[in-house]
Amino acid sequence: MLDRAPVLAATPTIMLGGLPIAVVTRAQAARQMLDASRSGLRGVRPIYLTSSNGEVIAWAASDKAFAQLLVAADQIVADGQPMVVASRFLCRLPLPERIATTDVFHDVARLAVKSGHSFYFLGATQKENFEAVERVRKAYPELNIAGYSHGFLAGAELDQTLADINALAPDILWLALGVPREQEFIAAHGDKLRQVGVIKTSGGLFNFLSGTNRRAPEWMQRAGLEWAFRIFLEPKRLFWRYLTTNPVSAYLILTRSK
Repeated sequence: MLDRAPVLAATPTIMLGGLPIAVVTRAQAARQMLDASRSGLRGVRPIYLTSSNGEVIAWAASDKAFAQLLVAADQIVADGQPMVVASRFLCRLPLPERIATTDVFHDVARLAVKSGHSFYFLGATQKENFEAVERVRKAYPELNIAGYSHGFLAGAELDQTLADINALAPDILWLALGVPREQEFIAAHGDKLRQVGVIKTSGGLFNFLSGTNRRAPEWMQRAGLEWAFRIFLEPKRLFWRYLTTNPVSAYLILTRSK
């Protein structure tokens, strides 16, 4: 990975839980994404944007290979309200707000309708991907959607999809494969997507865009309890994950922030 994209280089960062986190508002993050997508790096490499939360912090501390994939990003934003609160007490600069991908997507989409920036949606199952795209089209009928594909690709099908995406040259590729597959995908295939402006890792974004998953109530989001709401909805899948990562991430935030 080359040095951080010049359009993002002036953004201040803090160390939070051992990771460099950008100090930006949602509005700034959305604007920067669009500006970065048409920067001087177009045709050289895609600009790589990702997010961190408690689970990511814990994972990065225990897996050096994953940590290296994370810090290779041009920008990491905080997708966790506890990180925002902790920054006010532990860091030289406070984070102004949480930058949840499920929120910033709509910020970027509204701007892209006016600017003409194009999107590509890569990830999730074929059904989930299609339903997400259809709902986005209804919400933003003038949005330029260059294309879309499910994320279960391999071999010749993957190679062809990558070639197709590069030929379409979308400004922003929303990559929803989950952690750590998204970061591994960029490391493995970023050089085949040089005509893509920005790749934004997106986790479960398409599940929310499709309507399959629900966001927590606003008060729970503000209180940093969205993880509890998600456990309530998916206890079998998420209970053990959060039980093991939340205490670790809390310790790391307390001891590896400045």
